[in-house]
Amino acid sequence: MPSKIQPVKGTREFYPEQMALRNFIYSKVRAASQAFGYQEWDAPFIEPIDLYAAKSGEELVKKQSFVFKDRGGDEIALRPELTPSLARMVAAKQGELTFPVRWWSFGPFWRYESPQKGRSREFFQWNIDLLGADSPEADAELIAVAATFLRSVGLDPARATVLVNDRRLMESQFDALGILPEKRLEVSGLVDRRTKMEPAKWDAYALEIGLAQSQLEGLKSLLGNLDLWKQSEELVRVFAALEALGVKEYVKFDPNVVRGLLYYTSTVFEAFETSGSVKRAILGGGRYDNLLADVGGSPLPATGFAMGDVVIGIVLQEAGLVPEFVPSPAPVLVTVFDPSLWLASNALAAELRRAGLNVMVYPEPAKLPKQFKYADKMKMRVAVTIGPDEAAKGQVAVKNLLNGEQVIVPREAAAEVIRKIL
Repeated sequence: MPSKIQPVKGTREFYPEQMALRNFIYSKVRAASQAFGYQEWDAPFIEPIDLYAAKSGEELVKKQSFVFKDRGGDEIALRPELTPSLARMVAAKQGELTFPVRWWSFGPFWRYESPQKGRSREFFQWNIDLLGADSPEADAELIAVAATFLRSVGLDPARATVLVNDRRLMESQFDALGILPEKRLEVSGLVDRRTKMEPAKWDAYALEIGLAQSQLEGLKSLLGNLDLWKQSEELVRVFAALEALGVKEYVKFDPNVVRGLLYYTSTVFEAFETSGSVKRAILGGGRYDNLLADVGGSPLPATGFAMGDVVIGIVLQEAGLVPEFVPSPAPVLVTVFDPSLWLASNALAAELRRAGLNVMVYPEPAKLPKQFKYADKMKMRVAVTIGPDEAAKGQVAVKNLLNGEQVIVPREAAAEVIRKIL
């Protein structure tokens, strides 16, 4: 017997129940995006590796990307993120687009990471961006979109929070601590790891990368100052806008949020569940004002965020917020009474579909209890039967599968009777 070929490591198989969760997330993503006036778009799934080399960070390009050479010898990557593609596409049409541009998408991405809870090598991701608005209020709008999504899936402020910081604020604090510009990337990585490492190991790592003891103590004091945001005009405006947008209860300042990608220039933010088993961010983003110029466009202010489907899927499942799975998208089953009425059953189903109902026909003649049992397992709500007597009289039997009641009605009235049951 041939051996079973397993899926590629880090990928997922979407059986109907898993697909229903993915579609639920997509529906809430779409609703939140469109509520703020964002347009749906997408980009190629494969891109030249050079597109990511400039600003995404060495680790993402060299260690986490799926890269191959095409037959012409060019290095191609399965897209690990979308922002560079967005920048290129906007730069190409910069003279034609109406700004500010508000775009969103939901599609597949690939990263060569170690698969674990909350992380896979193939995932779907929501990307949403606002380009052409240079204000803290624009950043606040994106944070409000994120909070609107969290609220729509049932995650209230007690269960999910958006943590906000400002890279320029942190740069000014690094200046005050005497941290050299060439050390800033390493120090940002250090800050990013603070909540993931034991305090003693984190301190040792800080000294290992070259911080003086006085700088380490100053950095720790800085990262514990939750009122630091009041020194940033941008963050003061962000929080004022969030209050006006009705989502301030979801948002907190946290100086430990710095985000890893190189292209962020000011506001940065991440959302986390506060009580679940997954410690990874649900979503994250910020302002990236320089990226368009790096791909040949004119300088353009931009802000946005991304959310993968893996973490939010786990969060929703653990919180009991996933809608009940209904196996069949058709709530109505037309039974097949016997071979002589097989075509009549299909004709009846076609009539009901034309009336706007989703209808499944049992695939072969069988005893009615067997067909009703199948409908029950598929969580269907109505069974419609056309037997010899009904066929002769132009009638059908409509059975409510929830309470077992059955009525005989004229065939032309069947659709209306079914609608009342549904």
